[in-house]
Amino acid sequence: MKRIIQNGLLCIAIAVTTVPALAQSNKLVGAWRLIAADKILPDGTRTIDYGQDPHGIAIFTPTGNYVVEIFRNQRKKFASDDRTKATPEEYKEAVLSSSCHFGTYALDTVKSTISFYIDRASIPNLDQTLQVRSFTLKGDTLSWRVPARPDGTIPVSVFKRIR
Repeated sequence: MKRIIQNGLLCIAIAVTTVPALAQSNKLVGAWRLIAADKILPDGTRTIDYGQDPHGIAIFTPTGNYVVEIFRNQRKKFASDDRTKATPEEYKEAVLSSSCHFGTYALDTVKSTISFYIDRASIPNLDQTLQVRSFTLKGDTLSWRVPARPDGTIPVSVFKRIR
């Protein structure tokens, strides 16, 4: 019995000291407010992708979980308060005005990449996939690029740390 308790205490001691250590070495841990959701066109021009003043949040935990949500500021409401009665056009607009996913993540600080292991996403094709993004972190500003879309545009998300 004593041996089990000692092992249990050892495991607890490791867990307690490991989480703060991860948080200190992982500069992404915390909450981030979206300040830009742009796209780079094939000709190199940068333009808005989710309208003026998009809304969103990214949260990274010290244990490796994350959530990212991006929404247009101006979103059309459904004509009915019953979402099952929305029109195909209303559904299309709702999907195209947001991008959300959650799961676990890993950082590669040498390559400056975030690997998102997506559990679920607003686009079902991304469920259970690995998506790697190159990122930059300058002070309290975090940004990453998504690989080019079929039309050649490259989405760029920019977040500011919430203090």
